[in-house]
Amino acid sequence: MLEVFILSIALSMDAFAVSIGLGIKNKGNIKVLALKAGLFFGIFQALMPFIGYLGGIGLKEYIQGYDSIVAFVLLVIIGAKMIYEALNENIEEEITKISNKILLTLAIATSIDAMAAGFTLHLFNLNIYLSLFIIGITTFIFSILGVYLGEKGGAKYETKAELLGGVVLILIGFKILIF
Repeated sequence: MLEVFILSIALSMDAFAVSIGLGIKNKGNIKVLALKAGLFFGIFQALMPFIGYLGGIGLKEYIQGYDSIVAFVLLVIIGAKMIYEALNENIEEEITKISNKILLTLAIATSIDAMAAGFTLHLFNLNIYLSLFIIGITTFIFSILGVYLGEKGGAKYETKAELLGGVVLILIGFKILIF
């Protein structure tokens, strides 16, 4: 279960970083924006790993024996991508008006990595629904905190959150490969 908690924190860092950016750009009701960001990001961060999990189950017979290597490669790629994005410009810098359409687009964009990580969930031998709930609720909480932190001038945490998430995903990949 510890792996799921660590994975959920790592996966939520992308949404957390984007939420900080949204908080910085906030020009309306901060409570509404925080709740919307939490719901959009939390739901998609729970839904996309489920899609990945189903794909992993479908491919299990083809990658059996190599599944830990596949999981390692996927998590390293996702982690490296998060680190790369943290060190380069972010999409939320271009956003001027925060609408539901923008939140939906950002939720999908930040959860694509979670779908790929979902391919690895069958390796943990856990209750998938509980795991998805933990991922979703963790992202919900981190997204709300991110909006409030961004409003208070937390831009300096944006890059650090994504870097941390990327490093943790890479470390989880190594753990799966070694054990």
